[in-house]
Amino acid sequence: MDGFPILSTIAYLPLLGALAIFFIPRVSQDTSRRIALGASALTFVVSLLLLFRFDRNAEFQFQETVSWLPGLGVSYALGVDGIAVLLIALTTLLSLIAIIWSWDTVNKRTPEYYIALLLLETGMLGVFMALDLFIFYIFWELMLIPMALLIGVWGSTNRVYAAVKFFLYTLFGSLLMLVAIVATYQSYFNDTGIRTLNVLELQNGDYGRTFQFWVFAAFFAAFAVKVPMFPFHTWLPDAHVEAPTAASVILAAVMLKMGGYGLLRFNLPLYEQAARDWAPAIVVLSIIGILYGALVALVQPDMKKLIAYSSVSHMGFVTLGIFVFNLQGLDGAMMVMLAHGFNTGGLFLLVGVIYERAHTRQISAFGGLATRMPAFSAYFALFMFASIGLPGLSGFVGEFLVALGTWEYNPVAAVFTFAVVIFAAWYMMWMFQRVVFGRAPGELPDPHDNALTTDERDALPKERPVGADQTHGDPHGHGAAPVHGHATAFTGRPPTASSLPEHVVPYPVSGGSQDHPAMPNAPAGPEPVPAVAAKPDATSDVHAHAPAEVHSEVWPDLTRKEALTLFPLAVLTIVTGIYPAPILKICEPAFERILAPFI
Repeated sequence: MDGFPILSTIAYLPLLGALAIFFIPRVSQDTSRRIALGASALTFVVSLLLLFRFDRNAEFQFQETVSWLPGLGVSYALGVDGIAVLLIALTTLLSLIAIIWSWDTVNKRTPEYYIALLLLETGMLGVFMALDLFIFYIFWELMLIPMALLIGVWGSTNRVYAAVKFFLYTLFGSLLMLVAIVATYQSYFNDTGIRTLNVLELQNGDYGRTFQFWVFAAFFAAFAVKVPMFPFHTWLPDAHVEAPTAASVILAAVMLKMGGYGLLRFNLPLYEQAARDWAPAIVVLSIIGILYGALVALVQPDMKKLIAYSSVSHMGFVTLGIFVFNLQGLDGAMMVMLAHGFNTGGLFLLVGVIYERAHTRQISAFGGLATRMPAFSAYFALFMFASIGLPGLSGFVGEFLVALGTWEYNPVAAVFTFAVVIFAAWYMMWMFQRVVFGRAPGELPDPHDNALTTDERDALPKERPVGADQTHGDPHGHGAAPVHGHATAFTGRPPTASSLPEHVVPYPVSGGSQDHPAMPNAPAGPEPVPAVAAKPDATSDVHAHAPAEVHSEVWPDLTRKEALTLFPLAVLTIVTGIYPAPILKICEPAFERILAPFI
């Protein structure tokens, strides 16, 4: 395949798919889905071919260079190293998963939706391939509009606000980057008399310390917004919460990585002295972001927002690993970027699964899903443990390497990075326990396990002790039937609704230390009984302070499509956690070249 433009093929296959959908008259939903799936699948296959043909010992490979505007020194220049080739494979995989996921969940303006997804894929791939700053900027801006449309058109209630906020934050960073590009271009021309925007040539320029300081800051601001790094992160939770599931997956798993990639591709190679000068401040901001994201995630009631703030914390490891200037740190930053793509992408898909059934993401609305949706719960457990850095899963490798690199840089800073593992386990396991193992809303615990709240216990009528006055109630002396689900003292029959006071309803009982007879008309098997709303009554306050309940039939477990999208991410989470060596072998030569001036 020597001479074959494989990078252009990968970059523009999604664009061809988008154009095909656009130009077909009155294209149907089914046709647009099939075209998008075919274009994305073919792009993924070619990207795997690129990955398998990559020579890890060479520098930039598969270069394509065509003079475009020779008078300005602008050329169409593409190429990949070990960093880019891994992120390209991640991008094509997640884009394919996003298209498969959207197959039966997006039914409004379907052709336009797939056009936006395919244009977004082309923009992301171009960013990882571009070696000319002009081409890089075009692809960088190309990503902005499709993602803003995905949020603003197909998002949730506050989608327009989130889309505008995302657009303005990213545009602000992009304008600063444009100023830095022009300044670097002019400085290199003044020094050498050569007009060029090729980054491989620009990194040989001799830039003054003051110039580097400010131009580095402009580039850094653009990439810090995209990471997003504290304090440039405030657009991210809104964008994630309002975006459709597929857009959230791409935003978290791919687009955030472009900030880290930009720092590695431009800030460190072009402005070595400024990188040294800015490193202490960036390390401090990274540690603040790691701790801040974890602490804020602890108090989030919305699953999507919790995962969004966890992304702020995880991506803090990326910037920290980059600016400790050692191989362990850079290896760890790369592994965190890839692991975050697998784990957080999987978590957002799982939130989408439950949202399609319940139409809410509130943690308080769920409980006991382990018995109703075991496959969902198993995937949830896997990605949750990977996200908190359980050894043997992908999340552990990157964070451990970053911590080692930080210890070499400054042991005090490393202590804070290790401490965040406690908070990560706290917020993730808290969410997991409530959603998967907690009791469903409207379901009372076994009274004998002492898990009832005071309000719940006061709402129950008292059991009459055996031998009490039997002249009231049951003529046979059995007394009032208990409400908590146990058989009566003498008959062994469960209570009925007619035996209860008018304002009290027979809530189902969960778990407990004893076996309980089934509630009347309850479905067979382990499925929970849907919660029954109490009759409004001025004297009744049953569960007045309970969270909003999700009233529905028993939800189905993962569908075939949902399992298909989650399975490759689960496999990669396990494999890269057990054996990360192939990934490190691909990217380490590139890291060694970046670190050479700093050692």
